Amino acid sequence: MPHEPQPQPPDELDAEAVRTWSSLALAALGRAREDIDAINVYPVADADTGTNLYLTAESAARALAAAFEDEAHAEAGTSRARAVRAFAHGALIGARGNSGTILAQLLRGVADVLGDEPAGREPGRLLAEALTRAAQEAYAAVAHPVEGTMLTVAAAAARAAEQAAEQAAGTAADVAGAAYDAARDALAETPGQLAVLGRAGVVDAGGCGLVAVLGALWQALSGREPAAEPVRGRAVPLPQPPEPCAQEQDGPAYEVIYLLEASDAAVAELRARLDGLGDSLVVVGGDGLWNVHVHVDDPGAAVEAGVVAGRPYRIRITHFGDERRRGRGERAQRAVVAVVPGEGLAVLCGEAGATTVLVPPGEVPAVAELVDAVRRAHAREVVLLPGGAELRAVAAAAAEQARADGVRVAVIPTRSAVQGLAALAVHDPDGSFDEDVVAMTAAAGATRYAELAVAERQSFTSAGICQAGDVLGLIDGDVAVIGVGLTETAEAVLERMLGSGGELVTLVLGPEVPDALAERLEAYVQHGHLAVDTVTYRGGRHSAPLLIGVE
Repeated sequence: MPHEPQPQPPDELDAEAVRTWSSLALAALGRAREDIDAINVYPVADADTGTNLYLTAESAARALAAAFEDEAHAEAGTSRARAVRAFAHGALIGARGNSGTILAQLLRGVADVLGDEPAGREPGRLLAEALTRAAQEAYAAVAHPVEGTMLTVAAAAARAAEQAAEQAAGTAADVAGAAYDAARDALAETPGQLAVLGRAGVVDAGGCGLVAVLGALWQALSGREPAAEPVRGRAVPLPQPPEPCAQEQDGPAYEVIYLLEASDAAVAELRARLDGLGDSLVVVGGDGLWNVHVHVDDPGAAVEAGVVAGRPYRIRITHFGDERRRGRGERAQRAVVAVVPGEGLAVLCGEAGATTVLVPPGEVPAVAELVDAVRRAHAREVVLLPGGAELRAVAAAAAEQARADGVRVAVIPTRSAVQGLAALAVHDPDGSFDEDVVAMTAAAGATRYAELAVAERQSFTSAGICQAGDVLGLIDGDVAVIGVGLTETAEAVLERMLGSGGELVTLVLGPEVPDALAERLEAYVQHGHLAVDTVTYRGGRHSAPLLIGVE
């Protein structure tokens, strides 16, 4: 249940006040979520800023709750430093979209000041420094800062906080109140600073969310409710944009987000590389963990840049070109959400128009992660491809939650990524939902699948005893071949699979597998089965050494 505000407001932002702030901010964003979505016209009119901010705050709240739970029995309780760091870390790992990523960096800036536990400092002065650091770090995280956005709102709040702190009796509540009032005023001015907002007659959506967060901060410290919800602008459908907007509407077609483990030096090079690939580049974080957000036309290049820099994971690729053309606030009729085990597969499915969730082999995503993917798909109807038998229960639970939100969802029981590729190949977004689901289900069911893996230890299998280091060929989930080399085992698996017929072989190569293997297997198939075609893809990091599909 939401944490209730304390009857007696604290004199400073201690651990309990941080928890109250988190709860109030999440509630405020929840109330304003649809209104903020409705005025989202910049940088992309895809009507999801309110949702992205809410999900980011939700992730931050979960991490903060976990920090309190971990120290529930500790004598000293949860310190402010631990609380603000957990709050910021949760936002970092769960940041959604451009606005959520910037909010995560704002919270990191606050944590960088308050997380040091400085002794003897006036609470008001300390909070002002935290809000100033937050604005500075947010500006630094954005490759090309634009005024009239939530950055402008953050800067105005920081300036007002500094002025309030300079007053002799400036308490933490006074500072928070001054920041909140200045943020509201700055938000009201955003239509005159950013042309696209002025034409639409709305305030900046991200700035609107930030006002809600700052209002919650003031409420946590003062015990008083904000006089009104954030300025909303005109939450009404917009007309088709006039001709001057044409260039803005033709921006990059994909949003790519991933967490990245990398050094500061590698991230500096990554920023430069991604800046040349697209726009809306925001890289937040530090201390070896970063959240990368960018809009590009080539999602594969964006992911590859992350691979060069370090270890990217939780890769999310969203296609929003269609949403741009449909206009703000209008959902797509149908979308596909695919769970995939490798970065290359995520890019492949993303380029085919699917919203992807990257889950390394052996891991199971949280229900919330799949629900988030369904929301990001922004469609009335969604086809969900779980990609593994062990993921069906999670997919079913996510589908039930999405249905409660009014989305029609069908889960196709794909047991392998290659079955998902087969289903995606016949996906018809313009046909009826039922016919599309039947066709995709039939294509997946008609695809036999195999996987090659390396045995980690001696074990009994359905094909006999294997030793550590043996190559295992699994067909439809069962070990069918035990070999000593990848090539020989793959050929034996193909021979068994093609023995019952087939028209198309799909090979998905793991990150360490050379192209020569694909060439050898293609020649093997062509020699023994002249009528069978072969296609090869790179699975990328996290994928198995080799996936095989036979249709």
